[in-house]
Amino acid sequence: MNKEQALFRYCLRLGDTSLIAGHRLSEWCGHGPILEEDIAMTNIALDLVGQSRTMLQHAGKIEGKARTEDDFAYLRGEREFYNALLVEQPNGDFAVTLVKNFFFSVFNYFLYSELQNSKDETMAAFAAKSLKEVSYHLRHTSDWMVRLGDGTEESHSRVQKALNDLWMFTDDLFAMDETDEILIKDGSTVDLSGVKLKWQQKVKEVLEEATLKMPQDGWMQKGSKEGKHSEHLGYLLAEMQSLPRAYPNATW
Repeated sequence: MNKEQALFRYCLRLGDTSLIAGHRLSEWCGHGPILEEDIAMTNIALDLVGQSRTMLQHAGKIEGKARTEDDFAYLRGEREFYNALLVEQPNGDFAVTLVKNFFFSVFNYFLYSELQNSKDETMAAFAAKSLKEVSYHLRHTSDWMVRLGDGTEESHSRVQKALNDLWMFTDDLFAMDETDEILIKDGSTVDLSGVKLKWQQKVKEVLEEATLKMPQDGWMQKGSKEGKHSEHLGYLLAEMQSLPRAYPNATW
């Protein structure tokens, strides 16, 4: 694998993860627990889809085969996606969605904080712009974690259960392979082991304030960077891609 191939794959990872996370949040549109939060989740979904577009467009330019962000989003199969396992998990109740997006927002915050120093100018600019959005995502989800964790007995138990159930997908966020090794040496990306330490510390701080227990590491599921996913991604893609696959040449 050369640098160009590694950067192409890395852009797909970032773009795919933001796309699937944004799509999951969009499923809440019109179903939020309160109107204000319904709007907030929709706006965060739009931020994530916008971030995805930037990275998928960059991937297309690197590949040089005239594929657009729409081609990457709608015309690839399940094993051709490289999104993190965490974000493809079903929404569940509001607590499950909250915990997923809290974990993901903490990860994005520390990743983009370092990635804005990337030697790849497009990557650095993308990270700097996205960090402004992700900072809000982190503040928003952290506030809700404290609000529900230190709320009623019911809200506390639901959030704790979501934490316990989703914890096994978090290590996949920090898995590294040849793609990362090549780009770390080149200065285009960052070592995720350092990001993981900061992620763990921030998660611990918020959970302590929310009177929630940090789950214990057990069996951790990985594989997204190899295109291996849970059964949930296939159903998500079938819905998300239904229109462009039924009408491949359709235009607005």
